[in-house]
Amino acid sequence: MAAVTLVLLVVALTGRFIQYLGQAVAGELATDALFLLIIFRLPDFLLVIVPLAFFLSILLVYGRMYAENEMVVLIASGFSERKLVRMSLGFAALVMLLVGSLSLVLAPWGVRQTEELLQAQKNLTEVDLIVAGQFQSFGGGARVTHAERVSTSDAGERQLQGVFVATGADAAPRILIAERARPVVEPDGSRFMQLSNVAQYDGIPGAADYTVSRSQTQSIRLPDARERELILEEETLSTLALVGSADLARIAELQWRIATLLLVPILTLIAVPLSRVGPRQGRYSRLVPAALLYATYFVLLQYCRDAISVGELSPSLGMWWVHGVFLFIALAANGFLNLPRRAAARAI
Repeated sequence: MAAVTLVLLVVALTGRFIQYLGQAVAGELATDALFLLIIFRLPDFLLVIVPLAFFLSILLVYGRMYAENEMVVLIASGFSERKLVRMSLGFAALVMLLVGSLSLVLAPWGVRQTEELLQAQKNLTEVDLIVAGQFQSFGGGARVTHAERVSTSDAGERQLQGVFVATGADAAPRILIAERARPVVEPDGSRFMQLSNVAQYDGIPGAADYTVSRSQTQSIRLPDARERELILEEETLSTLALVGSADLARIAELQWRIATLLLVPILTLIAVPLSRVGPRQGRYSRLVPAALLYATYFVLLQYCRDAISVGELSPSLGMWWVHGVFLFIALAANGFLNLPRRAAARAI
């Protein structure tokens, strides 16, 4: 389970890190916030990965035992399949504790911290987002800025050295070369990038008609800080804040957090009979059907979550019917419903 979790987590985090890295290169995020964003989103990733990893780990371990006839020897020695199910559910209870801590506490906390950090990034000035040695575009491409070095003053203020700024229309750009630059925020909230020892060049590229001027200081007006729309409002709330709410979106979020807990025991009941393989089939023969089964289960839960939040599905029915369908399949495959076990297992 730990091995599968690590592999899936590396794949998921790599994709998200590349996305954040692209935003940092584009000047939308500060580079020192990348690691924090990954840490804050880690519980949310684990919430999806851990149930799948436990499901696949049962298939891998029991599948190997079936393929090498170890399980046949155990069963012939009096170790029943129902005892195997009970033991598996015992381990599933431990996994449920982990998933419960992620779903009910850590994941909402991580999403809340992520939203606060992204809002703080919106309040940063252009000087805070500059990466030394890179040309970065701001203001929708209206301004390109480059700094040779980035330092911090004794007062903790970020400063740029060897600054290049290109502004204006393509036909008549204005180029500013400054020795230093620092952010300035006025009492009314206006934000500026203050340049020191500035050389200004105005003219049309390729033409000899241009002007050069110099000044001790010059300020460039920066966009005002923008409030970031809170997209994941329900996901940032604590579980206690969701209990008893009449809002459909909050009801859907609460049911989702409970649904991730119920995933674990139901998947365990399905995994035990699904892991049965013949000696020539191999331990990996069930992985593709298992992945499709998990994907179907998870997508149905997400569909119900969205349908409840917009009022298309009754909260009383909610996600429980999905659990009911897969629980019926699990019980039938394990022979608890007095149905033909082999037919039920083949149905899975």
